[in-house]
Amino acid sequence: MTVKITARPNGPYIVEGEFELYDPTGAKVDLGGRTRIALCRCGGSVSKPMCDGTHSKIGFQAAEAAVAQEKK
Repeated sequence: MTVKITARPNGPYIVEGEFELYDPTGAKVDLGGRTRIALCRCGGSVSKPMCDGTHSKIGFQAAEAAVAQEKK
């Protein structure tokens, strides 16, 4: 399974490829065969975990770049 995850500038995480999504209870989320989704990272979406565009309304500012942490 190859998956590409892109952090959009001040926006959601775009997930592309063949993947499965599970809710906090462990139940599989029905994606209707979609191979591309946008996951909220601002915390304001009413359709979490999916992005609904709220980030642009609340002025969400993301970190400029991802920072890899060292393995310990």
